[in-house]
Amino acid sequence: MTVTFTREPVRIVVPASSANLGPGFDCLGMALAFFDELVAMVSEDDGVLVEVAGEGADDVPRDESHLVVRAMRLLFDHVGAHPSGFVLRCRNSIPHRRGLGSSAAAIMGGLALARALIDGGVERFSDEDLLTLALPLESHPDNLSAALLGGFTVGWIRDGGAHAVQMPVHPGIRPIVAIPPHRMATTTARKALPAQVALDDVIFNLSRAGLMAHALRERPDLLLDATEDALHQRARSGIYPESMDLVDALRGRGFPALVSGAGPSVMVLGHEAAHSVDAVSALAPAGWEVVSVPISPRGATIVPLHP
Repeated sequence: MTVTFTREPVRIVVPASSANLGPGFDCLGMALAFFDELVAMVSEDDGVLVEVAGEGADDVPRDESHLVVRAMRLLFDHVGAHPSGFVLRCRNSIPHRRGLGSSAAAIMGGLALARALIDGGVERFSDEDLLTLALPLESHPDNLSAALLGGFTVGWIRDGGAHAVQMPVHPGIRPIVAIPPHRMATTTARKALPAQVALDDVIFNLSRAGLMAHALRERPDLLLDATEDALHQRARSGIYPESMDLVDALRGRGFPALVSGAGPSVMVLGHEAAHSVDAVSALAPAGWEVVSVPISPRGATIVPLHP
């Protein structure tokens, strides 16, 4: 495959995401309208220049170990060609290590950037190609699918390849996210999971995950039942006790609340007037930020550099 690179800068915006949505562990995702903005341009100079503003500016690397750069290299390795160098500028608004898909946004944003920098790359590589390439960096397709496609997604893996579909969401649903000041690594949350789970709990989650697809599209009044989980949230309650206490308090008042991804953020799939930022804030611990965040209908998207 002959590969050439565009000399024009490319700008990608990629959304935050919430994974699992309660019962859909490692499968369900939803894109949220926090966005990271990534701009890359091929350079004649050797190496990579990375600039970062916003979230993570004080602690993310500025070299080849930067997650966006690592993702870009996956596609360049796949085609067997690399530009001499490139400049990457990141302006981040997705909170890091809060269960809001910042890693997935970096991975899918980086792959989308690399695809756009390759002449004819958008035609050569499908979204599922990018999802499959992303698996070495994040092995579950829930956040990845939402970051790439937007909206409500279902992702799965078959024969080593990643696949996903985007499904419609009822227009009356508007998520509310409660974000704590402290962080948690996904690896820490996954280590807290049991090696085996009970068959009854698996059946419980299967029924709720199936219901979720219907509730999100047609019956928001069923979301309280649809967001129930028996597999992962309670098992990890010891590492995010404030999050679980908030979920329990909200659910006790009829709010369809869940831990967002690996936590520690909490999300409410609001669909009634009572599901307000003020109502969630009244129950959230001190220091937590509570915001209403629309569902992003789009995932990683090329946008004009100077709109």
